[in-house]
Amino acid sequence: MSNSKEKTRILFVCLGNICRSPSAEAIFKAIAEKAKIPVKVDSAGTSAWHEGEMADNRMRRSAAARGYKLTSISRALRRKDFDEFDMIIAMDDKNYHDIKDLAQSAEEEEKVFRMRDFFVHKQYDHIPDPYYGGEQGFNMVIDLLEDASEGLVAYLKKTKPS
Repeated sequence: MSNSKEKTRILFVCLGNICRSPSAEAIFKAIAEKAKIPVKVDSAGTSAWHEGEMADNRMRRSAAARGYKLTSISRALRRKDFDEFDMIIAMDDKNYHDIKDLAQSAEEEEKVFRMRDFFVHKQYDHIPDPYYGGEQGFNMVIDLLEDASEGLVAYLKKTKPS
């Protein structure tokens, strides 16, 4: 990552880009802004099943109850994302491997991370997909993303000192 004054460009990725990754985008952006970390964030899915849709209404409701507004529109991961982003962060191992499979160089592979890599207090091996569950699953995703976003901010502070 380059100059500390430049925005770090981060793409969050899940399967359909309607629950986890748009939440990661909104939550991390809010936490990074509060920490005065310059970032550009976006989200995408490894599938195009929900292309053009807003985030799942249950996820938007759960996020809104915690003060986050999910405004992104679902899109699929694109090859050019490897050029446009410094970090591509997967919500689970399946997404991680799907993203790695798209990488065409060691440099591109080095941009791919798992969100779990940034947990501070939580002990999960992935961000679970809440799509087929109840309200508690959506709230747990927010808890996990808040924790990992704090860890990601700490990582950026360490790797991009001002």
